[in-house]
Amino acid sequence: MRDASVKREARPAGVETAERIRAAAIARFGRDGFGVGLRAIAADAGVTAGLVVHHFGSKDALRRSCDEHALAVIRAEKTKAVTTGTAAMLFAQLAEVEQFAPLARYLLRSLQAGGALASELVEQMLADAQEYLAAGVAAGVILPSRDPEARTRFLAYQNIGGLLLWSSMHLDDHPDDFRAAFRRYSEEITPPALELFSQGLFVDRSMLDDYLMYVPDPPSAGDAAAAAAAS
Repeated sequence: MRDASVKREARPAGVETAERIRAAAIARFGRDGFGVGLRAIAADAGVTAGLVVHHFGSKDALRRSCDEHALAVIRAEKTKAVTTGTAAMLFAQLAEVEQFAPLARYLLRSLQAGGALASELVEQMLADAQEYLAAGVAAGVILPSRDPEARTRFLAYQNIGGLLLWSSMHLDDHPDDFRAAFRRYSEEITPPALELFSQGLFVDRSMLDDYLMYVPDPPSAGDAAAAAAAS
């Protein structure tokens, strides 16, 4: 059996170069924003600006590649978390939280920058979130929702909004130690998030049931029976 080092050596050099450029771009965009030029990214990656253009064509195309990579990582990690539903998976992700800090910082800069690319990024994040939450429901780890799309959008807005609020106060406080700051943020929000998601907030569902009586789509007979059985 070939070992991992042989597999790495067998990869095309162009692929490794493109990945190195993309990693440098994620780090540099996250740290300095999207006004940074391709020459600075090329210098960080140890290549020429011409090679960056060769692989990506333009700065916008490079940013789209960064977006795609960030989304792929989030999708993979979230899917593992919501379909496994174990403390071991949680601990493993928390132990390595620093490795996600450059991606988090990049996403924050993108959201703060706004514009079409940021809007596309958010919509794709929402679409991905709906898929991995559905996978969690299918795995029996997450409770089903009467409106999965609305629940997904609410959770995403809460998560993104919380991260943006935190970043507005702390993103530039630790320019040389963002990884440590991101770990502190993760450790701060994880316990209350787990409590809320695991135990809920209200002691019963009476407020939901009362609200549903005043919306155009009131509870079905099945919902009413379930509510009566739970009361």
